[in-house]
Amino acid sequence: MNIFKNRKLKKVLPKRGSNTHDITENLQVKGSGKVRHVRWTGIILMLLALLSPSVPVDSASEPVYPVKPITLICPWSPGGGSDHVAQYVARHLEQELHQRVTVVHRVGGGGVVGFTAGAAAEPDGYTLTLITTEIGTLHWMGITSINYKSFIHLALINGDPAAIIVRSDARWRSIQDLQYEIRTRPGKLRASGTGKGGIWDLCRIGWLNALDYPVNSLPWFPSHGAAPALQQLAAGQVDVVICSLPEAVPALRSGRAKALAVMAERRDVNFSDVPTLTEKGVRFTEGSFRGIAVPLGTPVEVVALLEKTLGKIVVSESFQKAMKENGYAIRYLPREQCMEFMAERDKAFGRILQKAGMVR
Repeated sequence: MNIFKNRKLKKVLPKRGSNTHDITENLQVKGSGKVRHVRWTGIILMLLALLSPSVPVDSASEPVYPVKPITLICPWSPGGGSDHVAQYVARHLEQELHQRVTVVHRVGGGGVVGFTAGAAAEPDGYTLTLITTEIGTLHWMGITSINYKSFIHLALINGDPAAIIVRSDARWRSIQDLQYEIRTRPGKLRASGTGKGGIWDLCRIGWLNALDYPVNSLPWFPSHGAAPALQQLAAGQVDVVICSLPEAVPALRSGRAKALAVMAERRDVNFSDVPTLTEKGVRFTEGSFRGIAVPLGTPVEVVALLEKTLGKIVVSESFQKAMKENGYAIRYLPREQCMEFMAERDKAFGRILQKAGMVR
């Protein structure tokens, strides 16, 4: 039976000074000869609990990462392979993390400037660094103390073999022609592609070692990456550029340059007319790699999220399409395997530089 039917209700407000946390209303029912008190406290608190989000009380002080834009440091100049890969990664990170990701070029010292900035950044997940092969060479030469142990490596993303590029009007029609001139006119030709001791310089050293030529028979002229080196090639300032085939695509497609050989076990399917050094009797293979890292001390939950996100990106159709259309090979290794890879390559580069007399 509804006790409120046909009854007049009078609302009695709580007295001043009463406990405001005890949300109570007294309803006095007239005509019944009795005063019935209906306590609403439990009901109202239950409704508030149902309507409130199920989050910890202190959640406002711990916002979910990321809550602001992210920077991706690229240690090399715009327009080169490292810049291209960094831009592809940044674009896809934006889509996955719903935050702006900006590629910032910190160029200089053959990668030292960018690596140093990345390693010294606040370890909060808002500064990532594109790691390139030079992380395993520069410290051997005494240029910097920064090495692969200075970072938490989230993933390896890309790897491409080196190629030997010359101008399209160069007098050498084959790699054998070029090698013959290096041997008979030592020190007369100039090569470039990256900074001193960078990966493409390392490939030059390994190639000359395999030929049993002195390292200075093809002198190295440092540059801030493949893009400016290819400009120097077009201007006649250098004779040979060593870099990956994808980095040289604009020059190759425009007819300004030609590739004489690639330092790989097999020919590249996108450049099937370019022979390997192995085919020509020179048993040497080497190339670049690129990955993403964060500073030491970055929170484990941020590291886990970024590693998972990068793993999702590399298998996405859009990322694979972007890499394939521009000739870049995807070489993915998750965090633990990436660290093992970095350690192995570091030792290998040390051996090559030791043989060249460049270890300090």
